Amino acid sequence: MLEWILYPLAGGVVGILAGLLGIGGGIVIVPILVFLFSAKGFPSQYIMQIALATSLGCILFTSVSSFWMHHKHGAVRWDIFRRITLGILIGTFSGTYIAARLSTTSLKVFFALFLYYVAAQMLSNFKPKPSRQLPGAAGMTGVGGVVGVFSSLVGIGGGALTIPFMMWCNVPVHHAIGTSAAIGFPIAVAGTIGYIVNGLSVPDLPSPHLGYLYLPALFGITCFSFFLAPLGAKLTHKTPVVTLKRVYAVFLIVIATRIIWGVL
Repeated sequence: MLEWILYPLAGGVVGILAGLLGIGGGIVIVPILVFLFSAKGFPSQYIMQIALATSLGCILFTSVSSFWMHHKHGAVRWDIFRRITLGILIGTFSGTYIAARLSTTSLKVFFALFLYYVAAQMLSNFKPKPSRQLPGAAGMTGVGGVVGVFSSLVGIGGGALTIPFMMWCNVPVHHAIGTSAAIGFPIAVAGTIGYIVNGLSVPDLPSPHLGYLYLPALFGITCFSFFLAPLGAKLTHKTPVVTLKRVYAVFLIVIATRIIWGVL
């Protein structure tokens, strides 16, 4: 019964954060799923892959709900979305192939280190040079490829990378958040398909499933996250983002430390 209480709770938190900070919510979903899957006795060697796949499946729904609300506020830079999407699709699908062949312990350590990196980005007061602009087509494709690979390895919608990148290139923060929410959709599409394909031939995965995608968790989380993401998007345009980022950074540090402690 615990999982059917925690799935919707996680979905609610994920939905609000997805809209508020332009993230897919995987940073919240993955640790919760790892905990629940371990408690349920899932095969230990596949737990991280199942969690990552399910996280990206959830982001399919939260990203649509979130970016549509940002779009209505005029905060999605569709020109950036078009230029980065090809690299996103290639990088994300390639990343699932890598993740399917890494150990759960390796993925946990990688995920924890990534959380520390994101927290540091959020706590810093970095200001880019006023003259810095977004790169050309080739540069944007390359950036998209890097974002895609990292996103598939940690099961996120890419906002932790795309938002700092766009702000570094002097894109206003609200536009960076809205555009990141939109970019989360192609990441989720390529990542979910990749984990399904790479998990089709894996034996003894918990049912019901599609490859590495665990369907009960997908259903339980998305039922709430889809409907609460627009609320988070509305709050973005009314709330001091700097304060929220600092609180969220502390939260990430706690999660990352807990993961490292468990590994040790």
